[in-house]
Amino acid sequence: MLDIEYLIAQIKEFRDARDWEQFHNSKDLAVALSIEASELLELFLWKGNEDANPDKLKNELADVLMYALLLADKQGFDVKQIIEDKMKLNNEKYPVEKAKGTAKKYYEL
Repeated sequence: MLDIEYLIAQIKEFRDARDWEQFHNSKDLAVALSIEASELLELFLWKGNEDANPDKLKNELADVLMYALLLADKQGFDVKQIIEDKMKLNNEKYPVEKAKGTAKKYYEL
C-alpha cells in the first residue's frame, strides 16, 4: 500500500537539501502543477489516445503528483482525507443509477 506521508517526506527531503522551499509558496506550487500538467498533455499532442511514450508519461505524471503533494502539504491538507471527501461528494453528484455509461456533468443528469 502506498504511504503518502512517506512520499511527501521524501519529496521534502529532496527539496530541503537544495534549499528550494523558499520558492514553494502555494501560488508557485499551483503554477508549477499546471505547467507540469501541460507537459503531460503535450505527450499526447498529435498522437492517438494511448500513444504517448510510457517512460515520458511516467516522468511527467510523477512531476504532477509531486507538486500536488507539496501543495497539499503546504496547505496542511490530509491527502487521504481530501480525496475521501471528494469521492463522497462525487458519489452524491454522480449516483450510479444516473451516471453509469454517460459522460454528462452532474447538472445534466
